[in-house]
Amino acid sequence: MSRSVVVIMMAVLLDAVGIGLILPILPALLRSLAGANSNISTHFGALLAIYALMQFLFAPILGALSDRFGRRPVLLLSLVGAALDYLLMAAAPSLIWLYIGRVLSGVTGANLSVATAYLTDVTPEGDRARRFGQMGAMMGIGFIAGPLIGGALGGVYLRAPFLAAAAMNALNLLLAWWALPESRTAAMRSQAAARRLNLNAFASLHRLDGTPQLMPLVGVYAVIVLAGQVPGVLWILYGQDHFGWSPMIAGMSLASYGACHALSQAFAIGPIVKRLGERRALVLGLAADVLGLVLMAVATHAWMPFVLLPLFAVGSMTIPALQAMMARQVDDARQGELQGTLTSTASLISAGGPLAVTAIYSATRATLPGGVWLLGAACYLAVLPLLFNARMRTLGRAEEQQAETRV
Repeated sequence: MSRSVVVIMMAVLLDAVGIGLILPILPALLRSLAGANSNISTHFGALLAIYALMQFLFAPILGALSDRFGRRPVLLLSLVGAALDYLLMAAAPSLIWLYIGRVLSGVTGANLSVATAYLTDVTPEGDRARRFGQMGAMMGIGFIAGPLIGGALGGVYLRAPFLAAAAMNALNLLLAWWALPESRTAAMRSQAAARRLNLNAFASLHRLDGTPQLMPLVGVYAVIVLAGQVPGVLWILYGQDHFGWSPMIAGMSLASYGACHALSQAFAIGPIVKRLGERRALVLGLAADVLGLVLMAVATHAWMPFVLLPLFAVGSMTIPALQAMMARQVDDARQGELQGTLTSTASLISAGGPLAVTAIYSATRATLPGGVWLLGAACYLAVLPLLFNARMRTLGRAEEQQAETRV
């Protein structure tokens, strides 16, 4: 693994840890700023939604700017902004300042699209799925470690996690400044500069629709992210309601869920894609996810979700395999724009998905508590016409021939 890849992986890890650090203390901080009688759950959900909305708006912008001006300067500026923003939230004297800080966090957090585009630049096509899987593993580790560290620090001083997040972003900045070279040549930046820079987040899909095979894959990506809202939102809530998990068991299950995903993306996705090809690996992951969702809907004992974790871990290979397929469909000058579009698509779904999932669960909890899991599985039906149309079958045959050649 090259030095630049190590730096990007560390940047993603520290970003994820920094985000996870603040989650355990947000409810207590909201009570201290808004008052104990305020609707804390509404503010909590609004802060999460604002973060996702800002990522939707700014991920394609940062991606397009990195195409034109280079990955390194955009990444460095976003890290400076993130460090200053966490300091702002640590000192926030009122609720409105916390909202302002969360808006800025979403803007700077959109740099994931730049990090993904950088990996695309420096990784050969055949290795991209493995690299994307490793990046997903770093995010998984960060989201496991972050809440644990944040909970411990918050017990000492309520705003300490914000200070720790600022320090981590500063460390991230120093690491990137010292060891991260620019991945795009002057010729590549000039090619991107020749295109009009459109800073409209909604326009990015339109600009990418000239590649026939790309738009169906973006549709598959959106469906996978949408279905993933179900376990992402309900895992703890459903476990406590339906299985009677204690807080300790719930925490263990969440850590186990993240660990299985991290291990799968770090060590399994590369060999599987090399053996089966990206399209077959994607189909395998989709099948595992559907089976896991259906079995969760009918699970009756508290230990059963733990047994299903390997299925969800196999399902986690869908996004890296799909990202590698999509990266092959656009030229080098547009990789940042593509990754920004994907990040903004996921962020837009993440802004509304938790609200929809919890609303459906609340409406069906008494009559059909497992119904929302079945609904998540049913979402994957929308993948079939997108993934198995004539153009996708042609793409799949070419990709599978490449996989057989590599074997």
